[in-house]
Amino acid sequence: MKASPTAPTKKKTLSSQVADELRAQIEGGIYAPGDKLPTEQVLVEKFGFSRTVIREAVATLRADGLLESRQGAGVFVLGPQQSDETLTLFSHASEKISDIIEELELRIGIEVEAAGLAAARSSPAQEAAIQAELDQFAQLIAEGKSTDESDFRFHMAIAAATNNSRFKTFLEHIGRRMIPRVKLRTVMGGVDPLPSRDHTILAEHEEIADAIFANDVDRARDAMRRHLLIGIQRYRLLTRRSTHPTPMEVD
Repeated sequence: MKASPTAPTKKKTLSSQVADELRAQIEGGIYAPGDKLPTEQVLVEKFGFSRTVIREAVATLRADGLLESRQGAGVFVLGPQQSDETLTLFSHASEKISDIIEELELRIGIEVEAAGLAAARSSPAQEAAIQAELDQFAQLIAEGKSTDESDFRFHMAIAAATNNSRFKTFLEHIGRRMIPRVKLRTVMGGVDPLPSRDHTILAEHEEIADAIFANDVDRARDAMRRHLLIGIQRYRLLTRRSTHPTPMEVD
């Protein structure tokens, strides 16, 4: 009789920890409105807690209006900005590679100019922040760890270096969805069908950063454009190679 109150209290504490971390990631743009939350099994492996703990955490965020369950599709992020009609561009999750390509094309229009503005306006402190993200990316590669969030932070550091807050706000709204392999893994149930290209991405990031540090506006724009175009070519190739049914809808 004395032990029964203890277990629920501990379970509630663990689920609260998970809920708090997921809430922080949603509010920080790691998961953007419209993103599909990783599967229950992926969250179990990520946090190291039981399915029951994960389910309670998700239920808490669902009750808070940050998540919603869609029958047969999974759990999706609503986020604090979901009601703003001006920010619904990425709020409808899709399972099409063509959507990843379209988002990359849109990013070209935004981030090419962001790189140019960063080259023209960045402060020494902002350049140091960009370099720090390059160093972190390289360190994660050396340790064999995921570079997803480091990739996101590199692009955010460039947006901040434009000294135009609207670039940063736009990319924050997209969130981690702006890293195509994150969205691809999400809709593929945690599996990435494409080989890692972390070393190539690092080289591309270094080329962008070098141009920014040199205050070379045109070169910064060109480097960012190449970086995003390579991503588009990569996903277009995947659509051509896809000749068998997968969880992802390809068109």
